[in-house]
Amino acid sequence: MPIRKFKPVTSASRFRSVSAFDEITRKEPEKSLTEGISKKAGRNHHGRVTSRRRGGGHKRRYRKIDFKRTKDGVPGQVVSIEYDPNRSARIALIQYADGEKRYILHTRGLTLGHTIVSGPGVDPSVGNCLPLGEMPLGTVVHAVEFVPGKGAQMARSAGASVQIVAKESGTVTLRLPSTEMRMVPEACRATVGQVGNVDHELVRSGKAGRSRWKGRRPKVRGVAMNPIDHPLGGGEGRSSGGRPPVSPWGKPEGKKTRKRRKQSNKLIVRGRKRGKATK
Repeated sequence: MPIRKFKPVTSASRFRSVSAFDEITRKEPEKSLTEGISKKAGRNHHGRVTSRRRGGGHKRRYRKIDFKRTKDGVPGQVVSIEYDPNRSARIALIQYADGEKRYILHTRGLTLGHTIVSGPGVDPSVGNCLPLGEMPLGTVVHAVEFVPGKGAQMARSAGASVQIVAKESGTVTLRLPSTEMRMVPEACRATVGQVGNVDHELVRSGKAGRSRWKGRRPKVRGVAMNPIDHPLGGGEGRSSGGRPPVSPWGKPEGKKTRKRRKQSNKLIVRGRKRGKATK
């Protein structure tokens, strides 16, 4: 999918680029598969801000995506490919033989009229969903489950994919884009192929206003604040802070927060750093 650039007639359009949207076939979503979504602005269930610099953004409708793909044995046809404002990937509207409609993540190479099916025993072709244990080694998949029946949790963003590299004693080893090697149960389902919209990473915002449309608010540097507002603030003239980066409450930033004794550590064959196993 190509990227469309703007002529530099203004400062904002000089570096701005957007998707060409060539694969989009329908502008309005399927109304029965949408619902309202309330904005939390980075707040938890207590109403306290737990993720800073969130808020505002354009009004959206949430598209209900079928991440479980439990419509086993019923063939479905791709009737439209649509834009989803809630994710980087495109979504495909599937109409099954019994008349039901569902949204799924658009797979690269999936076009209008393409027939897909899910369930055990189906052919491992692009767009089909089946257990990992039934796929041949080297297969590229996306929308992978961690727990059988829970629904896809891994490799769901634009251009994402993982590869099956080994099978052993009821588990399947996957190679993630981060070079991490991870085992999952062979009963977990995944969709064959790579997520579409692979050129999403080439898009450049070009202006601050586009970030505000997405609900991202400005980030103020700690060294630009007063001493009462931030540990790095204050000082005569410009300064580097004089200490490692910290949050406004003095907690180190960039520090790893993963628990060393996490249960899922035993499923990670190799960590994100190449050749170094996770303890």
